[in-house]
Amino acid sequence: MEKKLEKNNILITGSSGQLGQCIEKIKKNYPELQLYFASSEAFDITKNEEVQRFFKDKSFNFVVNCAAYTNVEQAEKEPEKAFLVNATGALNLAKVCKEYNITLIHISTDYVFDGAKKTPYVEEDSPNPINEYGKSKLAGEQYIKETLEKYFIIRTSWLYSEFGHNFFKTIMKKSETERELTITTSETGTPTNANDLAKFLLDLIFDDHQKYGLYHFSNLGEATWYDFAKEILRVSGKLEDIILKKTDNYSTFAQRPKYSVLSKQKANTTFDSNIPDWKESINKLIRFEKK
Repeated sequence: MEKKLEKNNILITGSSGQLGQCIEKIKKNYPELQLYFASSEAFDITKNEEVQRFFKDKSFNFVVNCAAYTNVEQAEKEPEKAFLVNATGALNLAKVCKEYNITLIHISTDYVFDGAKKTPYVEEDSPNPINEYGKSKLAGEQYIKETLEKYFIIRTSWLYSEFGHNFFKTIMKKSETERELTITTSETGTPTNANDLAKFLLDLIFDDHQKYGLYHFSNLGEATWYDFAKEILRVSGKLEDIILKKTDNYSTFAQRPKYSVLSKQKANTTFDSNIPDWKESINKLIRFEKK
């Protein structure tokens, strides 16, 4: 691949989360990009004064905002904390990016939708979040749109990887200690390997795309959480050792969209992305994990 831009300085916020760690894992594949990683502990995007100080003596071309409050259940009990990170934090970054002419790449969620559709959500569909987490992420999107022109908002869904706390790691761990698992079929979405999203984001920067705006990115296909768990166990060779049961009556504190599959047509058309199927991505990750 030909180099298409001069060396860029890119700040990754929330870098200790799973997406940030996935970006750090593949940074060696992008020697043309200078990546700076800032964990939420080292750089608190919710404090505007701290954000201003942080950028004053530094020079960035891009900010990839991976910092987020993602505990859907806990957000119902402490919505102010979710809004502080997901909305106020996004606004603080948008303001400083506007001041210093920086392109902001912000990660959002399928949970901005209510799940009433039966076909994949496109970017033009009207959001209608049904929980505090979704509302806080939508507020962050709106702040960015109102503040910036040079931004990419990337909605994704059901992120998992070998890093952090996620459904994939939970199922793998439970398969070591439990003989029976009961998994819900009440929600349909798309499991998304955070490694694939990390590659999409760095390709976006490397290829110097300037078609700013809102895009959906997840792996291809759709699944219930039960389907997701079954595929994890099948590929890891543990399905025959586990009694896997379905339930359509899985109680959660937060309301969740019944259907939140995202259409990737706009991202595919605009960026010519080679997005893998969700099953293919699980296979790839588990093979990697076994090495």
